[in-house]
Amino acid sequence: MSDTDVTAWAALLRVHAAVVPVLDRELQAACALPLTWYDVLLELNYAPEGRLSMGELGQRAVVSRTRVSRVVDALAEAGLVTRESNPEDRRSAYATLTEAGRERFRSAAPVYVDGIRRHFLSLITGDESRTIAVALQKVLEAR
Repeated sequence: MSDTDVTAWAALLRVHAAVVPVLDRELQAACALPLTWYDVLLELNYAPEGRLSMGELGQRAVVSRTRVSRVVDALAEAGLVTRESNPEDRRSAYATLTEAGRERFRSAAPVYVDGIRRHFLSLITGDESRTIAVALQKVLEAR
């Protein structure tokens, strides 16, 4: 592994560790919404019918698979999602976005997008952004 390779990996980890807590604090301050909640609401918002199985949600959300169940429970308690049993497989369940959850997601989205713009995109060029996107997508597709 070259020095550049090590630097690239370390930079990825450090940027994640530096930016994610800032986004979390900003979302909580502006919207009383933790970033983990926003992440789950984001995935459900773009899912067909606002619904995903817990397994699908665990694969898509940035939250760890073991934590996604607790986040969905907290979101359900807040009235932002519902948890429904799968009638075809009692071992699995669905998380479904409620109208209140969709509204909360929409109100938080500008804060989230602005945070990404200020803490990440404003610091790199469009070409760098495209290069990062292409490179990281290759890694994701290999999983």
